[in-house]
Amino acid sequence: MEQYGIANVWQTGDLVTRFIFITLLAMSVASWAVLLTKAIANRRLEAIGRCAQTRFWATQNLTEGIEVLGKAIDNPYRALVVAGREANEQQGASHSVMQGSLGSGEWVARGLRNAFDEEAARLQNGLAVLGSIGSTAPFVGLFGTVWGIYHALMAIGLSGQASLDHVAGPVGESLIMTAFGLFVAIPAVLGFNYVNRGNTRVRQRLHRFMHELHVYFVTGSKARSEAQRAVSNAAQAQSQNVNVAA
Repeated sequence: MEQYGIANVWQTGDLVTRFIFITLLAMSVASWAVLLTKAIANRRLEAIGRCAQTRFWATQNLTEGIEVLGKAIDNPYRALVVAGREANEQQGASHSVMQGSLGSGEWVARGLRNAFDEEAARLQNGLAVLGSIGSTAPFVGLFGTVWGIYHALMAIGLSGQASLDHVAGPVGESLIMTAFGLFVAIPAVLGFNYVNRGNTRVRQRLHRFMHELHVYFVTGSKARSEAQRAVSNAAQAQSQNVNVAA
């Protein structure tokens, strides 16, 4: 079996075969590196998001909230808070014609939206690599398959007979390249879907935090959820009913 293994393909293969082998190996390493890096990053961002929903809103002022979020530059929640504060300060200090045409809430929403778009675009880093590898690796392996079959046909032509010992090596080489291409492509495709799903969760939490920040900068208080509004409305209605009955 050793004469039909990967080591034999490398030893007996020509320059094209070795180039295909190295290309697939590099694509596999790149896809796994991106997948692990993005998985760790998304786990970290989800933890930061939970912190932003609890500890940030429990602080006394905006400065303390920024300190709670940490000093990491790649923290999207901190970037949103800083962008909203800067937009709020610019609107209050500047009297230019362009800014004057927008209300305070619209100007803050614009600054938050720009920061959100930048962070959302940063979340997409690496997905192009996974998508490209997942779509092209099977074709690279297919090229190796075609090249191996070509070698088999050349062996048949040189020997003048299609015996198994002449074609087994090249055919085995082609099958190994096919399997290697699928081995590279399948984890890349699954990794793409996994990372994309994690990015969606992070983006949704970040969007909700952006909305809460906008309400805070406009009204000075945190936005309440629909459940909180329903409970508050029910309590007010019950209080009015009691007053009417009294």
